Amino acid sequence: KIRRRMNVHEAPIVLPHRPRRNRVNQHMRGLVRETALSAHHLILPLFVRDGVDVKVPINAMPGCFRLSIDHIVKVAQEAAEVGVAGVALFPALDDSFKTPKGDESWNAEGLLQRCVRALKKEVPNILVITDVALDPYSSDGHDGFVTEAGLIDNDVTVPLLCKMAVAQAQAGADVVAPSDMMDGRVGAIRKALDDAGFPNVAICSYCAKYASSFYGPFREALDSAPRAGDKKTYQMDPANKREAIRELRLDEAEGADWVMVKPGLPYLDVIAAMHEATSLPVAAYHVSGEFAMLKAAAEKGWLDYDSALLESLLSFRRAGAHIIFTYGAIDAGRLLQDPKRAKYYS
Repeated sequence: KIRRRMNVHEAPIVLPHRPRRNRVNQHMRGLVRETALSAHHLILPLFVRDGVDVKVPINAMPGCFRLSIDHIVKVAQEAAEVGVAGVALFPALDDSFKTPKGDESWNAEGLLQRCVRALKKEVPNILVITDVALDPYSSDGHDGFVTEAGLIDNDVTVPLLCKMAVAQAQAGADVVAPSDMMDGRVGAIRKALDDAGFPNVAICSYCAKYASSFYGPFREALDSAPRAGDKKTYQMDPANKREAIRELRLDEAEGADWVMVKPGLPYLDVIAAMHEATSLPVAAYHVSGEFAMLKAAAEKGWLDYDSALLESLLSFRRAGAHIIFTYGAIDAGRLLQDPKRAKYYS
């Protein structure tokens, strides 16, 4: 078409640089592609609840469920089959198990610990990552211990998190992931794990966890919203980026193995800044609200879910994330196995 037009009209513009030459076809685009996305970069978050053969839909997260341990094992097997690197577990507990100090969190026969043991037995080739925070276990719904005055007591909370992390390691967790945003908890957890004989259990620190509006569907999934107040005294202000680097420096010094930014897409600039500032692996969390928006728009016919999911995940990689937590991990793994369906790559 270009040649025919040149014959009819004026001579072509003399351009020494034509970037479009590197986009001329799929093979050329593949050769010069700067960023790669693989299922091995992905972690699948899962919500576990008690019972047998239980599968409860989460209304705000289409395609996601609260699952009993037997179903968690099946989903983890499916994730492993498509190349997903690991699963991250979040327990959905009945209120009868919740106390101000979250005592159930270090129960060796608690829901999360039983789930970890089942996964390590039935799906040994997948990483198991466990959440360290009080909110799923707390009668107050906060990530830390709440005083009678309604304050989140940092220094009372940290030893409780240590007990929780050690209990998870004893159950077989590969990585513990403190998401609570208490000061000093990474170093305290590292010492507790080492003292308990778990020097090889890694810590994924939720290093820059923002007080975000994008967590709504997650809190529905776990029924873990605060009973009073909000989380702004410990989660970060969405206006701040330089503060994330301060948090990064502290977590590096305290022994974190990975550092995470949460949420993901609205904070790509923070992911990029962390990638430049550290030699540690950087994780990003494609949170429930981000995932739910893709699903809702796709249901309306406003966008193609498959393409938009892969493009979203690719943007995390381009920003500098090594590891991506996403509820679309199995979907993405399937797409990445089938280039014909992975429309973004065609």
